[in-house]
Formats: sequence, C-alpha cells, structure tokens
Amino acid sequence: MIDVEKYFKKADLIPAVIQEESTGEVLMLAYMNRESMQKTLETGYTWFWSRSRQELWNKGATSGHLQKIVSIKGDCDDDTLLIKVIQTGAACHTGSHSCFFNDIEFSKDGE
Repeated sequence: MIDVEKYFKKADLIPAVIQEESTGEVLMLAYMNRESMQKTLETGYTWFWSRSRQELWNKGATSGHLQKIVSIKGDCDDDTLLIKVIQTGAACHTGSHSCFFNDIEFSKDGE
C-alpha cells in the first residue's frame, strides 16, 4: 500500500488537479488531507477536504456527479497529485463541465 505520509511532509493539505481521462481537460483543483487521500485510495472515487466547510466531502455524493479514478500520479516533490478520472456529469458546482471557464485577458508578446 502507498505511504500517504510522504505527501504531507510540507503541509497538512495538498492540491489535487483533477483531469478527465478521455479528453485531458482539467476539470478542477481541490485539496486533500491525509484522511481524504486515504478514502480516495480505498474507494476509487475522489474525496477532498473542504477548506470553507472544514469537512471531508466525496465529490458527487449529493449531485451524482461522481469522479471514478483511472490513475493517480504524484509530482516530483511529492506535494501535488494529478488524478485522472471518468467524470459523471458536471465537475463544477456551477453546472459547468470544468471549473476552468473564466478567460483572463493578458498581454501577448509584450503588446
């Protein structure tokens, strides 16, 4: 079994980037603590720590918009996860498929 503790040497929460396996689209970013990571590994579905509610939450438990895990990778520093999922329904609480839909304008080539 995986050593969950190695991911929490720097902080009590780690970011988890959730990506749709079939398209590569980034769906959301959420945070995991030790317990949510352990539940994720045990169940095969995503569990996170809600920073605003200060509680564990199973993505899709109330909406039915579940995230079935296909793979999990740790980054080179063991402090961020990339989780590829099969997404049922919308990933975003707004009803959008992805949480990343707000365009931000920026200067291209210093223009």
